[in-house]
Amino acid sequence: MSDPVSGPEPLLDAVVRRAKQLEAATTAPVKRMKIQHDDMTVEIEWGVEQSHAPAGPAVITAPVQSAAEPEAAADGRATLPAPAVGVFYRSPEPGAKPFVEVGDHVEPGQQVGILEAMKLMNPIEADEGGVVAEILVEDATPVEYGQPLLLLEPDSAAVDGD
Repeated sequence: MSDPVSGPEPLLDAVVRRAKQLEAATTAPVKRMKIQHDDMTVEIEWGVEQSHAPAGPAVITAPVQSAAEPEAAADGRATLPAPAVGVFYRSPEPGAKPFVEVGDHVEPGQQVGILEAMKLMNPIEADEGGVVAEILVEDATPVEYGQPLLLLEPDSAAVDGD
């Protein structure tokens, strides 16, 4: 007979309670929830709201790592692709100054926007340095994985120094 305090039932009850808390904390509908007892599987899938804008302090996770490498445009400019499907925001909150504007110099790793994916606000960082030549996506616009977000002119110092 297993100890009721250390057995799987209290853990399962805690998982179910936490799942209900997560469901209550989001405005998106839960599309699917699966909780198993043996081998403890928990899966929760939420629907995605189309008209959501950050309304206050955002939950920031680690930067989204892009599997899509920046591509060079035909004219030698680098594109910064969307690292995932989501909504692209140019500023940290509505009404705030955008992270970057055309003509701004950016360094590798500098935040240039936010991608909202599944209610999480993920910073988008430049993969390389350069000058913002063109912003290809308007603020609060849905984007697809790999869609170009902005174009960067190569650093003139790096080109001249070679």
